[in-house]
Amino acid sequence: MSEGAPAWAHERAEVRPHDPRWIARAEAECARLAGLLAPWLVDGVEHIGSTAVPGLAAKPIVDLMASVSDLDIVVAQASGRLVADGWSYVAPELDRRPWRRFFVKPDASGQRREAHLHLIEAGHARWTDQIRFRDALRNDARLVQAYEDLKRRLAQQSGHDREAYTAGKAAFVARVLADPDCQTR
Repeated sequence: MSEGAPAWAHERAEVRPHDPRWIARAEAECARLAGLLAPWLVDGVEHIGSTAVPGLAAKPIVDLMASVSDLDIVVAQASGRLVADGWSYVAPELDRRPWRRFFVKPDASGQRREAHLHLIEAGHARWTDQIRFRDALRNDARLVQAYEDLKRRLAQQSGHDREAYTAGKAAFVARVLADPDCQTR
């Protein structure tokens, strides 16, 4: 934990029962982001992650993904708009995922994350993979249950370490994406 980091940077990963308000919140954020990012959007803004899957328990953080023309140009030109809308930029050297640029929207208290924004360069395989994984979950109740069980176990074991929690899901995600029945929409 780095000193001076915002409180939400150290928030424990807690899995909660599905809340239908997540989808409504995501729809509102997607619409707002589509306006803020309009000059740079290529394939739009998508609600991804567990909060996008009805019935799936999740961390109560809405994950959004925007397909943009050029990551660094968007960060340079649109960060002011995003910050004014409540988003906090997480620099690539802290995020350590070179395929995206990452923003976090904290809640009003500044203690907890409310939403994540993953900016992905148009054409990157990660865009398609995120949508394929979300849609596979939306279409298979057994997959949802297996993923929920894994997430609950990981939250208990390593909820204090968000990176370990995320890494613990990687093999499951890879298996789903390797399944030939997991097609893009």
